[in-house]
Amino acid sequence: MAAQALAAVVAIAVLAQSAAAAAAPPPAKGPVTYVFGDSMSDVGNNNYFPLSLAKSNYPWYGIDYPNGVATGRFTNGRTIGDYMADKFGVPSPPPFLSLSMVDDDVLGGVNFASGGAGILNETGVYFVQYFSFDQQISCFEMVKKAMIAKIGKEAAEVAVNAALFQIGLGSNDYINNFLQPFMADGQTYTHDTLYGLGARKVVFNSLPPLGCIPSQRVHSGNGKCLDHVNGYAVEFNAAAKKLLDGMNAKLPGARMALADCYSVVMELIVHPEKHGFTTAHTSCCNVDTTVGGLCLPNSRPCSDRKAFVFWDAYHTSDAANRVIADLLWDAMPSAGSGGAATTPLAASPAPSPSRAP
Repeated sequence: MAAQALAAVVAIAVLAQSAAAAAAPPPAKGPVTYVFGDSMSDVGNNNYFPLSLAKSNYPWYGIDYPNGVATGRFTNGRTIGDYMADKFGVPSPPPFLSLSMVDDDVLGGVNFASGGAGILNETGVYFVQYFSFDQQISCFEMVKKAMIAKIGKEAAEVAVNAALFQIGLGSNDYINNFLQPFMADGQTYTHDTLYGLGARKVVFNSLPPLGCIPSQRVHSGNGKCLDHVNGYAVEFNAAAKKLLDGMNAKLPGARMALADCYSVVMELIVHPEKHGFTTAHTSCCNVDTTVGGLCLPNSRPCSDRKAFVFWDAYHTSDAANRVIADLLWDAMPSAGSGGAATTPLAASPAPSPSRAP
């Protein structure tokens, strides 16, 4: 049922663009998209923070991006969001900090994601400069005010109601907060703030199997996945789905869905060879035990980057991001396969954390 709900959110967002077309410049084929998230979704916002310790503007990052230039993406090429944007037929939304609030660009999609961010404001504080989730929402509020100044309040509201909101947060709340002994407990975040700003179609990415990322495997003693960490992700995802279902029930017009990233990423980890990979237990850059876990200039990347699921100790590779986007797309019957029905991934039993290699 989760895949059908996700498909409905996407289909509604695409169709709703026709209602906003009269108020904005000619739309692209797909929906205007606003992206909120962490380093898995960051497309360069942190590059604009001079003191940020969560950056990836180094050689090796971007080696498989067009022109081979680092862009602030925490991978060797494109993010999952980049590949999903291609499928929607729209450009990947630019980083918020690259925009001027007086340009027409504010009428299109925007990426607010920031490496180090979490759902809790406390998460990532030791990265010095970054956008917390609260700050990302404040940035969106600035964009909406700029839209109102350009096209008027009513037209801006129609455009925002029609847009697709993608949220990918939570991993850092565990990896860089809950699982760290020196971090205090965070505060509960009020989840309907974006709704109050006009968000109606929201896709929240579930947590992947965090216990299987290279930085966590090294703590197992035998290179295996950490079952208890995967258990946290499973519990979080169940609670997130319950929360979204509740919001759909109580908030008029809300269409919120959970994308099953856990099952998709676990599929690559358990069966890498089925998707063209040879290695899913360690990173291409071999930085699993390195402080920070990033592929710094002095690292030696693997010879075949397309063979590895993970690029560094935390982030999936360009090749994996392409496959993950394909699998997520195929799980949406009304979006993928030209509208043909497909078997939703979420309908199949997710691999148990204890079954992961």
